[in-house]
Amino acid sequence: VQLQASGGGLVQAGASLRLSCAASGRTVSSYSMGWFRQAPGKEREFVATISRNDGSTIYADSVRGRFTIARDNARNTVYLQMDSLKPEDTAVYYCAASTYALARWAPNYGSWGQGTQVTVSS
Repeated sequence: VQLQASGGGLVQAGASLRLSCAASGRTVSSYSMGWFRQAPGKEREFVATISRNDGSTIYADSVRGRFTIARDNARNTVYLQMDSLKPEDTAVYYCAASTYALARWAPNYGSWGQGTQVTVSS
């Protein structure tokens, strides 16, 4: 599956953004889909994932209650709605696809999008 992430930008703290991850080649319903992020000088970290089986979700503690991951099978797209953004959310955000039922570990993801930059100013 090929993944194309979009929707990043520069916003002020407290604002919202919605990232999109469009898939081609295979349907997103065949995969558990995840979002990861990497800030400058830091390792890539897990943000959220949605299961291929039942749509269950897992969030990192740092974003739980502010971010929402969702999947639109008809559009073959996964979204990450980000509300109440904070400067520490600044990073390049990547979407990824996994054949695992539910995964929050990056090596469990076999396909990655190119990343989209999110910058949150204070």
